[in-house]
Amino acid sequence: MANTYDLNLLTALDALLATGSVTAAAARMHLSTPAMSHTLARIREAFGDPILVRAGRKLVPTPRALALVEPVRALLAQAQALRAPLDAQDLAAVDRRFVVRAPEGIAVVFGASLSRALESDMPLATLQFLPETLADPGGLREGRLDLDIGSFRSTDPETETQVLSQQRLVGAVRTGHPLMKLPKKNPLSAQRFAAARHVGVTPRAGEVSAVDLALEALGLERQVALLVPSSFSALIAASRTDLVASVPERTARGMAASLGLQVFDLPVLVPAEAMRMAWHPRHGADPAHRWLRERMQRVLDEPRWIVPSVASLATGARKGVV
Repeated sequence: MANTYDLNLLTALDALLATGSVTAAAARMHLSTPAMSHTLARIREAFGDPILVRAGRKLVPTPRALALVEPVRALLAQAQALRAPLDAQDLAAVDRRFVVRAPEGIAVVFGASLSRALESDMPLATLQFLPETLADPGGLREGRLDLDIGSFRSTDPETETQVLSQQRLVGAVRTGHPLMKLPKKNPLSAQRFAAARHVGVTPRAGEVSAVDLALEALGLERQVALLVPSSFSALIAASRTDLVASVPERTARGMAASLGLQVFDLPVLVPAEAMRMAWHPRHGADPAHRWLRERMQRVLDEPRWIVPSVASLATGARKGVV
């Protein structure tokens, strides 16, 4: 590769790789087609690779070009961030939509406070929550998601992650459930727990419930009679049936009183569940995106990270709070 090249070459390279066409890349950069052809020649010389080669009537990227797509995009984003404003006045001018995939509880508990924070610091920006169960493996990489929040255990190797909180899982059943009718000297066994009918929270694609893994280690298996998209839904189902829910402790204890639930320790060893936040590295230095990440961390660090009761949620909704 040549010793020097300017940033405009990377911008042109990004346009060429995104469009796969000299003509389309020229239009995207407001250049003439001959000028873009000349720029492609410079890029080929700088990188020591054809970058785009003809295949019939089309141009297709070389393996080297495909390997450059993400690094070039990330470099351009970082370069843009260097010029991005950092003060409150400039953040107020940010006009964009942040898309966050997260568990239902995040939107329910923190949606209103995050919206108020946006109104204060970035009044032109909007926040959209998508359900955690939405399958979009390339969402962060391809820019459809700004943040991915959840208890997922696997991520793309190129993404950056941060642990937001740790929660242990507990069991929850309706008051008077047969599973709880045990002598004090005879605690709930793993066998009896597994033999009950359960309501499970749908795991992300390719992942297995931590409860199922713990039971499997003991040679046990539970019957999951109902799968629902969130811990909230699981607790509501448990309150109206004899199904057993296994959910994060704060969620369970926050809803127990209003739903008439009994919360108990699981009779199997299940590791604490980490709530993680993931994003693509190209947003790492972006001031607006950094604001969103820091705000999310701040609200989850608050001592009142307790899920409100169903009654209070309903009251809040009637008053226009939630």
